[in-house]
Amino acid sequence: MEPSVIVQGMWDRMQARDWAGVGASFAEEAVVEWPVSAERIVGRDNFVAVNAEYPEGWSIRVLRVVAHGDEVVSEVEVPHEEMGVHRVVSFWTVRDGRIVRGREYWSTLGADPAPRWRAAYVQPM
Repeated sequence: MEPSVIVQGMWDRMQARDWAGVGASFAEEAVVEWPVSAERIVGRDNFVAVNAEYPEGWSIRVLRVVAHGDEVVSEVEVPHEEMGVHRVVSFWTVRDGRIVRGREYWSTLGADPAPRWRAAYVQPM
């Protein structure tokens, strides 16, 4: 199966709260890093547990998935009823039909306000 299809399927299963299906997308020894919060998740079971335990009220909207060989990048929007809208850009490595490595950059929209000095050069989104 194409690596991009595996990553898209993982996000689809995450949205469905199909935790067994999410786990099946990952190699047992997978490692996922979250540099923004300085955390490393070692092992498929830990990755699934962290996501399954996240407070409910969220949904997943995949904005894009781009692949080159075994490397896949996904951009996802995760609105949460109480915590606001998050965006995540994820870099995945897929081998033998499973995700073996990930590096995700999570941010909350508006968490990094634009400095006033840039106002003359930018447009608000």
